[in-house]
Amino acid sequence: MKNNLKPLLWFGLSGLALLNACSTSSPPVGASVWRYTVPEQPEIASGNTAKPGWAFQRQAVAAANPLATDAGHQVLRAGGSALDAAIAVQMVLGLVEPQSSGIGGGAFLMHFDGQKVTAHDGRETAPAGARGDMFMDQDKPLAFADAVQSGHSVGVPGAVRMLEAAHRQHGRLPWAKLLLPAITLAEQGFRVSPRLHALLQADPLLKKDPLALRFFYNDQGQAWPVGHLLRNPEYAHVLRQIAEGGSRALHQGPVAQAMVARTAQAPRSGSLSLQDLANYQPRMREALCFDHMAQARALRICGFPPPSSGQIAIGQILGLLGHTQAQGPELAGGLPSPDWLHRYTEASRLAFADRAQYLADPDFVTAPAGDWRSLLAPSYLRERSQLIGPQSMNTASPGQPGGTNTGMAPMPDQPEYGTSHISVVDAQGHAVAMTSTIEAAFGARRMVTTDPSRPGGFLLNNELTDFSFAPIDAKGRPIANRVEPGKRPRSSMSPTLVFDKATGQLLMSGGSPGGALIIHYTAKLLTGTLHWGLNAQQAVGLPNFGSLNGPTLLETGGFPASTVQALKARGHLVSEIDMTSGLQAIERTPQGWFGGADPRREGVVLGD
Repeated sequence: MKNNLKPLLWFGLSGLALLNACSTSSPPVGASVWRYTVPEQPEIASGNTAKPGWAFQRQAVAAANPLATDAGHQVLRAGGSALDAAIAVQMVLGLVEPQSSGIGGGAFLMHFDGQKVTAHDGRETAPAGARGDMFMDQDKPLAFADAVQSGHSVGVPGAVRMLEAAHRQHGRLPWAKLLLPAITLAEQGFRVSPRLHALLQADPLLKKDPLALRFFYNDQGQAWPVGHLLRNPEYAHVLRQIAEGGSRALHQGPVAQAMVARTAQAPRSGSLSLQDLANYQPRMREALCFDHMAQARALRICGFPPPSSGQIAIGQILGLLGHTQAQGPELAGGLPSPDWLHRYTEASRLAFADRAQYLADPDFVTAPAGDWRSLLAPSYLRERSQLIGPQSMNTASPGQPGGTNTGMAPMPDQPEYGTSHISVVDAQGHAVAMTSTIEAAFGARRMVTTDPSRPGGFLLNNELTDFSFAPIDAKGRPIANRVEPGKRPRSSMSPTLVFDKATGQLLMSGGSPGGALIIHYTAKLLTGTLHWGLNAQQAVGLPNFGSLNGPTLLETGGFPASTVQALKARGHLVSEIDMTSGLQAIERTPQGWFGGADPRREGVVLGD
């Protein structure tokens, strides 16, 4: 590979080209000599652009925006670890992709140090003053938009404190240096991307916040155009404090006071307190891994345990499929066949029924049969697979793993949004898969600043809307994922690491944004690469599909009419919708590594 790797520029319908000048040639390795270099910035893009995939020999980083990817790449070249690169990437994403994640939100991080996999939980928590009925209005759940904009929706952010703790274990470069790319871009300005512009223009809620209106929009209330140079001096100011003082600068002092003040404002003042922020602690959790056979190869797939529901749901879907009998080829014309889609979506219904019944913060609820792995037990999945017949069940009921009897009620259907994904592999073979979030696009639509005269700032999350709005059902039974003080809301984030079971060799790092559909996007990636022999880019580019235990969902324009008709003939209620995944993946090849980025978003992969 050439040393002066360049970020991508998209050209309408004509495909991909490379910027003519971007990062300078590779700097000498070492923290003492590294200086962040601002790359030439992409100014135009299309909504869906074919991408070629990228091959590297030693190391690679994949993220949702070229500027963020470039920051991580520069850190790797400076001798930084995979964890160092992920920190630099995340801080830049909080600037250039504020709709998806940031320092006002949370994250789940999977880390592999060459020997062991660890799971770092930076999920937001409910404040001590949170109430189980705070999303109810006269015995009815609030409308989702009303809940999002309320102070009640803001959880105690955890991403920065989690990254700081992970850096103490796995970092190589100084913490402060890792924030320099984001600080530099915030001060010098970054070009508004097409995705950011489109989301700003379409969002009906963000303009209601005076700080956000002043920063993201012009005097006519229109979103800054694509290519507009946007500076965020307040974000740079906050990051400089975090660079010098660590997470304490976010969780205590003026920044914490500003977060509490913004949460306390109408409508529906929230209870976030200075004590909540000061007391937040990330958690180290045991990675949840399961064995999986694909093309006669024994694999070990590791992901995040509860409070994430992603790994369990993915493991259930893949396991259930392993117990069903194919009635023909799984791919037809390069696309998932109707028969395979039938079996997949039926397995999804079963998995999402269990998710609604059992999944919540493990510090507050007991796993069925005393162990979350009971939901992945081969005997349980074999038994559940018998419910998959030739016709769609339309809606599945939860099972009873290990003979579990529960007095809990299933959580009702509720919207989920947001997130961004980062995958990194460094030259030492260490790897990160991290999914971060502020939940809905632009979170709670509350911008935080320590000085109103200084433009910009960062957005607060609305993560508590991932809890069930209703704490109990009509029979008075409690819902596992109800709001409780100090509790972490259930998530669908699915950062995933795949290993060869026999050798322990890392094979892949991947994941996606997309709310509850993250589960299906990540399962698609795993199926395409591990079962169908596709490379990461080909698997990422497949049309999306799934079911949340309701209609069968197909990506608009992704499948022929014959597939839709075949599914309807099997009793499926088919809904064709936009399914804007943002998959990032890095997989091992005989030559090194190969990265794929979702054509539906602006992500790229860079490496050496």
